[in-house]
Amino acid sequence: MLVLSRKLNERIVVGGSVVVTVVRISGDKVRLGIEAPDDVRVIRDEIAEQDGEAATAGRIGGSNEGRCFVA
Repeated sequence: MLVLSRKLNERIVVGGSVVVTVVRISGDKVRLGIEAPDDVRVIRDEIAEQDGEAATAGRIGGSNEGRCFVA
């Protein structure tokens, strides 16, 4: 596992096409904005476990498709 430190508004690029931005830091919570191509599914780990899927498989679904969003 790679562990990185980032400050507010700093970004991490994954695989050249996924960009993760630190949007807000409040107490023990960090809000992340994620920009990914349509063919990359981005979901929380606990949702992937419920669905029985790997967290990295698939694509972004629903109304967030193809857009940056904060969850």
